[in-house]
Amino acid sequence: MRLLFKKTNLKAQAEEVKPKIKNPSRIRDHLANERTYLAWMRTAIALIGFGVVILRLRYFHPPLLPRTGMSWKLGLLFSLIGLMTVLLSIQHYFAVRHDIDEDTYEPGDRWVLLFSISVMILGAGVVYFVFLDSINQTGLFAPE
Repeated sequence: MRLLFKKTNLKAQAEEVKPKIKNPSRIRDHLANERTYLAWMRTAIALIGFGVVILRLRYFHPPLLPRTGMSWKLGLLFSLIGLMTVLLSIQHYFAVRHDIDEDTYEPGDRWVLLFSISVMILGAGVVYFVFLDSINQTGLFAPE
């Protein structure tokens, strides 16, 4: 019974009926979101391409020299992180697009930290691979 005779606040209902005023910089925000998405896609393509280059470099070794056997793992890791970057950039683009439309966007740090850490790990892998490969081919010291 109480629900049937609930007091209504006409002022609150009138405010709900009024359309929300959209953010005047909404178009600029959407365009910035698209530029960010395209930058992430370029990064992903570069990572995948770098992975393919690392995979193909092992074929340039002369057959008599021993191989480390790690290049395919490093190339695969670069390619997988590139694919993961594609998936995360798509998800991030649509999440930011929704937040811009709802005027609730708050920048997040987790993707920046995640991607920075993964690139640092990949860079350390490349340095390790290059150092290990140079030791295996020429020994610790280069011949005179």
